[in-house]
Amino acid sequence: MRLGIKGKQIAGVTAIVGIAVLVLSGLYVTGLVEVVLRGSLARGQLLSNAIFHRAREVVTTSPDPYGALRSDPGLRSILESSIYGESVTGASILDTSGIVIAGSDTTRVGLPHAETADLAALLDQGPIRQLTVIYSQEGQTLDVRQPMMLGDEAFGAIRIGVSTLLMRQELNAALRPALITAAVALGVAIFVAALLAQLLLRPIHVLRGGLTRLGKGEFGVTLDLPPGDEFGELGTFFNTMSQQLSADRTALVGQKANLQSAVEHLEDAVALFNPSGELLFSNPAMQTALPADGIGRPLRALLPDAHPYRAIVEETLATRHSRGPLQVPLGDDVLLMTHAIEGTDQELVGVLLVSRNLASLSRVQSTIAYSRKLVALGRLTAGLAHEVRNPLNAMMIHLELLRTKIRKGAMAAVPRPEPVAATGAVIGLSQIEREPPLGSAVQGALQHVEVIESEIRRLEEVVQGFLKFTRPEDLRLHPVSVKKLFEEIVPVIEPEARAGHVKVILESPTSLPDVHGDGAMLRQAFLNLAINGCQAMPNGGTLRLSCAPAPRNRIEVRIEDTGVGIRPADLEKIFDLYYTTKEHGTGIGLSMVYRIIQMHDGEVEVQSTPGRGTTFRILLPRANDI
Repeated sequence: MRLGIKGKQIAGVTAIVGIAVLVLSGLYVTGLVEVVLRGSLARGQLLSNAIFHRAREVVTTSPDPYGALRSDPGLRSILESSIYGESVTGASILDTSGIVIAGSDTTRVGLPHAETADLAALLDQGPIRQLTVIYSQEGQTLDVRQPMMLGDEAFGAIRIGVSTLLMRQELNAALRPALITAAVALGVAIFVAALLAQLLLRPIHVLRGGLTRLGKGEFGVTLDLPPGDEFGELGTFFNTMSQQLSADRTALVGQKANLQSAVEHLEDAVALFNPSGELLFSNPAMQTALPADGIGRPLRALLPDAHPYRAIVEETLATRHSRGPLQVPLGDDVLLMTHAIEGTDQELVGVLLVSRNLASLSRVQSTIAYSRKLVALGRLTAGLAHEVRNPLNAMMIHLELLRTKIRKGAMAAVPRPEPVAATGAVIGLSQIEREPPLGSAVQGALQHVEVIESEIRRLEEVVQGFLKFTRPEDLRLHPVSVKKLFEEIVPVIEPEARAGHVKVILESPTSLPDVHGDGAMLRQAFLNLAINGCQAMPNGGTLRLSCAPAPRNRIEVRIEDTGVGIRPADLEKIFDLYYTTKEHGTGIGLSMVYRIIQMHDGEVEVQSTPGRGTTFRILLPRANDI
């Protein structure tokens, strides 16, 4: 099992203290062994000196030295009492040939003395040898030796036996407190090491926690470490790195979303396989052949042997070279191509399969050609409408001239009465300048002129609306806030809403992303829908303007009213040009809304229940996904 930093620090501190304790304990034991040995030697020498002094007194006063030594009661008393000395096992007096003359063990008198090691010689050896002798399992007896001299001649020797077992007991008794002290020191060392590890390694735990949060995908992780040391510098570096990673990850997420959105909306079918032939990704166009639940499954389990997709991918995996484009019949004619993706080490990373439907490509080309024709036709009709407007303006001018001439001609044909003052009264200027009444024929002619003028004006409005609908306009695309557009149109519709007792509710979250569009055109579209909603509630109601995020990187805009609603038969026609259910409507407003939303690559839906209200739902692309 691998130790962590905390465990290593505790082990290190404990090892250092343990080594110090062992070294000190070794020195202490070495000194203690020498003390015990020297103490035993000193006691043996003390006893030997006592025996020597008594033996010298006996020998000098007796003609038979050995006999006197055997029979002297004082000497016998000293020898017998020697066994009561600490670590002493006995005492003996030997002659020059090594025969026991007298001793504490009377059974050994007259017998040769057993050969044993010299205690004084053991003191001159090393501590390991001393410990080995003392702690030998059987134990042994060591001698303290002292020669006996009579004049210049040796006539015997004194041997004091010292037991290593007794010395071992004495040494153990002295070592027990030392061992307890060493154990306590080691325990204290472990505790202090753990406490220091907890205090000193806290910044490491904080760093590990920050790295774990970064690994889980959290943005903007920061560490609060005290400055002034290496850990503080490391925390500052971590915070800088975290901010950079957060910025990079945000950009990467945006790029990934853009790429995923682009791939998902491709007309071409796209799939990605790993070097083992397992499916990693397939866009919606490819999921008719390779379902989304096939992710992670091998190609052989998804397609039969003869399928063109499987054949070209397996060939690319085998050769490590791109293939195609190849035209194969697969329902419709399709173009297949593969791309072998290599890493920086020139190893195969995966295979990209692209399938292009030639039939859909033909339809797209036909649609483009048809769109070009419609554009040309729109320009032609716009020019035609423009040419129609000029004669209409001339007709309006000449109608006004015709009306003036009819009035002047009628007034000239009627004689003016002469001012007569028969009664002497003065006739007022207003009576003289009053116009004579026009005849019925003249009034009829003027009515026809008014009818022609009214129809020309209506035709002018139709042509003007047609020009506005067909005239190509340049989109000025930029990020636009839907909430700001709502705030701009609310004051415009407020007078009409107040007059119709309509309550306007605005719902827009502050964190809503902007849409990518032309602010003026979107404002006109939302304003048309809001005005229609107010006009659909003559008896009052609620107009709700709301927006919210939607799937596929879109923004949803909803304009809801609680008005009269739209009949099911009219729902399919409301976006047709010049179609209207209003008495004085032009049929252009909703057509303009539909055209503006289409120009922004958006979608518009309508749901309506007669008598309960209508909801227009508009989907627009987000600004950051374009």
